[in-house]
Amino acid sequence: MKYPLLQNTELAGRKVFLRLDLNVPLHDGRIADDSRIKAALPTIRYILDKGASLVIASHLGRPGGKRNADYSLASIAYRLETLLGRKVLFAPDCIGARTETMVASLKPGDVLLLENLRFHPEEKEGDPDFSRKLAYCIDIYVNDAFGTCHRKHASLKGLPEFLGGGYIGLLVQKELHIFDEMLSSPARPFTLLLGGAKASDKIPVIENLLPRLDHILIGGGMAFTFMKTLGMNVGRSLLELDRLGAAEKVLKEADKFGVDIFLPLDIVIAPSPGSPEQARTVSADSIPANEAGLDIGPRTVEQFGRVIEKSCTVVWNGPLGVFEIPPFDRGTRRIASILANVTKTGTISVVGGGDSVRAVVEAGHFNDISFVSTGGGASLILLEGNELFALEALGGERS
Repeated sequence: MKYPLLQNTELAGRKVFLRLDLNVPLHDGRIADDSRIKAALPTIRYILDKGASLVIASHLGRPGGKRNADYSLASIAYRLETLLGRKVLFAPDCIGARTETMVASLKPGDVLLLENLRFHPEEKEGDPDFSRKLAYCIDIYVNDAFGTCHRKHASLKGLPEFLGGGYIGLLVQKELHIFDEMLSSPARPFTLLLGGAKASDKIPVIENLLPRLDHILIGGGMAFTFMKTLGMNVGRSLLELDRLGAAEKVLKEADKFGVDIFLPLDIVIAPSPGSPEQARTVSADSIPANEAGLDIGPRTVEQFGRVIEKSCTVVWNGPLGVFEIPPFDRGTRRIASILANVTKTGTISVVGGGDSVRAVVEAGHFNDISFVSTGGGASLILLEGNELFALEALGGERS
């Protein structure tokens, strides 16, 4: 699809509703990583520089459709104000009489951040009346919330439909360009590095990309479904029994296309993630029945590293262990370092949002990757070869 571009509309004197993804990680009420806020700055500045007034909306966390001070966007408003170097007004709600008054009184150059959209259950339900209330006094809708573009929520799909369409922001433009370029003509050898909990989330990606791939590296919880397919004992490791057939099909298709699939050679195990003091490394075919695999081992890191080092394009989605809990974070961090090093020598590296980004950030390599996507689920949808629901609502034409 070719979506309407922000650059192709007149903004001066108009009120713009800008949907962003400001769902940043918080720690003790403070912003732990503001990279998503910074990623939105070019679009915000572009709109303001063109003489528009700006209403910004986002969700934060999972407040369950109820007002919860722990998920207020007030701290985001303060941080955004600091980064922009200009006043950012903050509305106590995203709809209602007081918010409508604030929106109506905005002048060109003014910025208003609405309170958390998900304080209202109607947002996730895609309620048409909620979309109508969000549209109060709005002239133009812009979506720059790539991380949530696969959702059918009111502010993402219903609102642009109510307004008769909309535009994509500069961040979404960049994301779409990177994925389109990578999927249509990747520099080869092309390696797909997959982790995360579920094979079911990633198998459609493999199926779509197989004709263009040279190597697939599989770690994380999803690896155990593939290992079980090959008859290996996986103990109490995460396992999707209903995906064994799909995993077997992927292995056969990969062989048909001449794509090499690499599974773990060794695994870091423990009775549970809650017993890190009992962690030890065993061969991948030697996981005891009463223990679970929680990270890839050093031999696997070396094997994956060798493949990454001879690749020209590497796309990574999903951590390779329970990286939130040391020592089960070591494999993911080491792979992040390897990927950062090869990027410096010319390899194109793309990290596909979500926990993968967190892993790269925590490993200190955010700035060493060619492109870090702001959307985990959205990037998976694109890698599967599918359209994003929220962007379809903007209008556009088939390319």
